Amino acid sequence: MQIYVVREGDSIDSIAAAFAASAEEIAYDNQISKPYPLAVGQALLIPDADNTEQKRAVRVNGYAYPYIQDQVLSETLPYLTTLSVFSYGFTTSGNLVPPQADDSHMIHEAWQYGTVPVLVLTPFDQTGMFNNYLISEITHNPAAQQNLIDQMFLTMEEKGFAGIDLDFEYILPQDRVAYAEFVANVRAQAAPRGYPVSVALAPKTSADQRGLLYEGKDYKLLGAAADSVLLMTYEWGYTYGPPMAVAPINKVREVVEYAVTEIPSEKIDLGIPNYGYDWTLPFIQGTSAARTIGNVEAVRIAIENHAEIQFDQTAMSPFFRYEKNGVQHEVWFEDVRSMREKFHLIPEYGLRGMGYWQIMRLFRANWLLLADIFDIVK
Repeated sequence: MQIYVVREGDSIDSIAAAFAASAEEIAYDNQISKPYPLAVGQALLIPDADNTEQKRAVRVNGYAYPYIQDQVLSETLPYLTTLSVFSYGFTTSGNLVPPQADDSHMIHEAWQYGTVPVLVLTPFDQTGMFNNYLISEITHNPAAQQNLIDQMFLTMEEKGFAGIDLDFEYILPQDRVAYAEFVANVRAQAAPRGYPVSVALAPKTSADQRGLLYEGKDYKLLGAAADSVLLMTYEWGYTYGPPMAVAPINKVREVVEYAVTEIPSEKIDLGIPNYGYDWTLPFIQGTSAARTIGNVEAVRIAIENHAEIQFDQTAMSPFFRYEKNGVQHEVWFEDVRSMREKFHLIPEYGLRGMGYWQIMRLFRANWLLLADIFDIVK
């Protein structure tokens, strides 16, 4: 497939004619509704002749909450190796806490598409926030830890899960080794049951990186303890930070380059964001809060406000600015160009595959591009 960037005066019909393609197919692939408005600078995925080149096989994971729309789930599952159901929590005594919404339909649907459902375990407290006290308790209390593992396996067998993902964040530095030992313990007991264990890693660029997100995550120890890892290579641009790309390719590359020095590349999945942010300007630290938006929604905002989409050559990410009701805005998001740049890192560094946070919003062009470049392991 090809990527075309819209220019002044283009229409979907003129673009289709230039590529001898179907206007309806271009509109469908890029989620453009009638009367097919376009934004200058918008990147479109254009259908082309079948790709006969040999493709690299990759594993693709997507995180989703149980309240995902049925149509979004069914259209996305064909492109996923695994579906990570977000999420299960636990108490200090090791009692498993299920999601508030029933996840049975997700698990059943996943199997229908040959996608493996994965139970995600997070140390969430009653407010839905990561709680490092819970982490300390479960990693230092053998009885509670075993109770949690037993309940997790029981739930997996009852519901039909076939993998485990451990997404523990804000681990205290003093719990660094204990957490790695916990991961290794889960894997040792999961392996005889045929359950692979993955672990999410904050995006570090060195072993001694400071900060609560990083100090409790030991890449070497966790890479050895788990079957695979997910590099959470996103959130440079985030809700409470200044406007910038969510996953600038230069920063993502720095994380990958460090990770492959500590973890075998064939164990590493690259984290990919499926969202963007809309900031109001001026940005005020401690006061400003960006609104999370979908990638298709971002283009619609640009069209509605007659904004020209630009592309940052360092971050390799699209962005634009607009004014509404007297307020200035700046938007950063992902398009097929920025996704393609991230995809290129996978064969370049010999990575296992990728994991999407998250698949709650449909981004059809991304999945079509992915399938055009890679063979998806099922």
